[in-house]
Amino acid sequence: MRLTRILAAAVGLLLVGAACSSESDGTLRIYTSVTQGTVDSVVQGFASKFPDEVVEVFRAPTGELTARIAAEGRGGGLQADVLWLTDPLSMQQYDADGILVALDPSGAAALPATYRTDTFWGTRILTMVMVSGDGVVPPDTWSDLTADRFKGRVAFPDPGFAGSSLAMLGYFSATATYGIEFYQDLADNGAVQVNAPGEVVTGVAEGRFDAGITLEFSARNAIANGSPISIAWPSEGAVSLYSPIAVTIASDDRAAAESFVEYVLSRDAQERIAATGWQPISEEVAWDVGGLQVSIDWTELFDRRQDLLDAYRSIFGG
Repeated sequence: MRLTRILAAAVGLLLVGAACSSESDGTLRIYTSVTQGTVDSVVQGFASKFPDEVVEVFRAPTGELTARIAAEGRGGGLQADVLWLTDPLSMQQYDADGILVALDPSGAAALPATYRTDTFWGTRILTMVMVSGDGVVPPDTWSDLTADRFKGRVAFPDPGFAGSSLAMLGYFSATATYGIEFYQDLADNGAVQVNAPGEVVTGVAEGRFDAGITLEFSARNAIANGSPISIAWPSEGAVSLYSPIAVTIASDDRAAAESFVEYVLSRDAQERIAATGWQPISEEVAWDVGGLQVSIDWTELFDRRQDLLDAYRSIFGG
């Protein structure tokens, strides 16, 4: 997943329909950490079905999006009508804060129970894998990354910055084979924290690292563009997480917000999501990329979210 900083023009506003106007003009505002190409395609599809709607998208990495939402909460109120995020743990925080609306959108009932709640619904599946560099014997299991041959040569994304890496922290901490101790083992072996999954891919391709943890999407796209890396699919399974969407209590146009959620869950939008390289949440849309996947009960993990981040920071700082 390509994650960009909110600096100057690095984050743009995508306007569909009419030009952006005042806060009371009925503009549907979507805050998201989803990749730009996917957001663009889905919003364009929505616009073709709802041409009178004006949609404004604010896109940023999970950590920076969280900071903006918090700042708006302190400064007069959240401006977003819809949140479309990368990982369930981040969305669960907003649910606990009471800023999400309970709805029953069409299409939601078709989702597996593990990918939906009363207030948010999965839209796509993300998988975390390992990558290795040109000429490097690839790791087979996650624990291989702590082996002597990878000492000081492994990179992984910051869970405080990237939602997908936050989910990885949750997965490892809740898995008896690994636990939070896995991160201590990585630290003891000289592993390097970078900001985003894309930076892992770049670092491995440039030879600064021999291996790393990243999104399969990022690695696959890089390989398609000629990057000298290989995907090392963990023998115990790539870690899968789901990307949720929700309507906020701040929305002054619930009908438009709910229509957007319903559209994202529709077959048309799911096919658009698949066409931009992400595994669709709908089993009706074909997807044959990858291999074995593993996951956990994200709702059970939520109450430990801050403790996990604190434990992680005690190891890697920040």
